[in-house]
Amino acid sequence: MDILCKNTNVHFSTTGKGKAVVLLHGFLENRAMWNTITEVYSQKYRVVCIDLLGHGETESHGYVHTMEDQALMIKKVLDHLKLRKYILIGHSMGGYIALEFAKLFPKNIKGLCLMNSTALPDSKEKIMNRNRGIKAVKQNHKTFVRLSIPMLFAEKNRELYKKEIEEITNEALKISPQGIIAALEGMKIRKNNTSILKNASYPIQMIIGKEDPALDYNSLIEQTKNTKVQKVEFPDGHMSHIENKNELVSVLNSFIKNCK
Repeated sequence: MDILCKNTNVHFSTTGKGKAVVLLHGFLENRAMWNTITEVYSQKYRVVCIDLLGHGETESHGYVHTMEDQALMIKKVLDHLKLRKYILIGHSMGGYIALEFAKLFPKNIKGLCLMNSTALPDSKEKIMNRNRGIKAVKQNHKTFVRLSIPMLFAEKNRELYKKEIEEITNEALKISPQGIIAALEGMKIRKNNTSILKNASYPIQMIIGKEDPALDYNSLIEQTKNTKVQKVEFPDGHMSHIENKNELVSVLNSFIKNCK
């Protein structure tokens, strides 16, 4: 399905009936990353998957896609579907966007899951890396994509999931340089949303990969201290939906059940 948001074509899918679960993919991904989870959960819940700005079949609408831009687009889709309350599950960049959405529309949230994501803004070092990434995309976006995808998996898993890495890479190569750059620009200016972890009235779950190459494990653990955040640790990398697929399906199912 498609709707127009700020003259931009936004693509999404909705399957099943019941409690609404909104799945937000990460950087260089699209809604297809959730296919396995959608297949399982749509038997009991209404599952909404959205291609984020500049990704999948959703167009770019500028040279910077802020987390707020993405959140407002998602709200438009959910309003179009006449959904009032929902559980948000965001992978990586999808988690940053879910937090921004929760800040803007707290009354609409039943539960929030940050999967391989963080509530902290980019560090100075990370901003430098994003800037290097933007430069690399401008030079050759295909090389940037081919180098980036394997680095999301735990080092020990890169050979094991060679086929999946190739599939994800082929999908990511369809993203325009503008879409990649706009996401990098948006992520590097996102705000600190750790207050949401401390103050939210709804359940929050944080899924952490102990060998996540993209996020600092100790920083993630620190964010959950003195909060009611449910912390789930997996032994692998940034791609829990592949590296820990069966465990993830079970963990998310329990979380969704507990969100009233």
